[in-house]
Amino acid sequence: MFSSKNLLLVGLLVLLLMSALAVIVSKYHSRLVFIDIQKHEQMLDNYEVAWGQLQLELTTLTEENRVERVAKEKLKLRMPQREKIIYIKP
Repeated sequence: MFSSKNLLLVGLLVLLLMSALAVIVSKYHSRLVFIDIQKHEQMLDNYEVAWGQLQLELTTLTEENRVERVAKEKLKLRMPQREKIIYIKP
């Protein structure tokens, strides 16, 4: 029926096919991981852009001249006269 050479050949062929399937599965999983990494890197880039925008907005909103301007225009505040200022020592 089957000689030892034929059995060896069939065995090697089966091992070859199993190895090829393992390579295919491994490549598929590595592509899934790569896609996941790309998504996370994109999210990180978006967060960094948002962080930069928030830092810029914070800097703009805390400028002294802006605070003074808003106090004058929206709140109708004005600087008191020098003689009306009271200094309290601790």
